[in-house]
Amino acid sequence: MNRFEPLKSGALYFALVFGAGFVLGALRVSWVVPRLGARMAELAETPVMLAVIFFAARWIVRRPFIPFSPPMRLGIGCVALLFLLVAEFTLVLSLRGMSIADYLATRDPVSGTVYYLSLVVFAVMPALVRRQ
Repeated sequence: MNRFEPLKSGALYFALVFGAGFVLGALRVSWVVPRLGARMAELAETPVMLAVIFFAARWIVRRPFIPFSPPMRLGIGCVALLFLLVAEFTLVLSLRGMSIADYLATRDPVSGTVYYLSLVVFAVMPALVRRQ
């Protein structure tokens, strides 16, 4: 196994989930938020994103050069989470002109908490899914 494999696999896992989240986020903001409100739109998106996380993690760990090592697979999830946080804080905050503190303070208490929990699920999912 290549020593950079966890980094490459984490980047691929991030790209799969971030890409789906980007598309779903655009749909949520343009179509669902005006009809249901921000909180309900974010909560409605969460199960879809959790399914994306599950299938992306399962696909990543099924690759033949990923060892069945929970620490290695957890490392893949943590690398992906790091990429996700950097992307979110860089792209979202620069587009919205907010600081990290402002961003965290403006999150809805309910949907924000669900989002933070989904980030934990995102990080640990590669270690939880089965190869077969």
